[in-house]
Amino acid sequence: MTDSAEDPSVTRNDGAGRYEIHVDGVLAGYTVFRADTRGRLIFPHTEVDPAFRGRGIAQQLVAGAMADVASRGETVIPHCPVVSAYLRKNDVPGLDVIWPTHPHPE
Repeated sequence: MTDSAEDPSVTRNDGAGRYEIHVDGVLAGYTVFRADTRGRLIFPHTEVDPAFRGRGIAQQLVAGAMADVASRGETVIPHCPVVSAYLRKNDVPGLDVIWPTHPHPE
């Protein structure tokens, strides 16, 4: 649970190829994506700054990223264990997920 002073926001940074979560203006974590040859988004890695761990930041980040991907009509291929775990436990309306046979997290 987050402190009331914190205001997490998730944004897509296409230039860096990642979704970022900022808490009170500070970069707290990110999940990397890249498009395959068909334009599907591969998510290989998620990272949260150690100073922000234990607050559910990764879950908030992935939730925001997956909601945005769904709203854009894009497809996700989850290789990252954090993204995979989130998607196995949570329904994201409108999200198209292709489960990799052999995940390759980075």
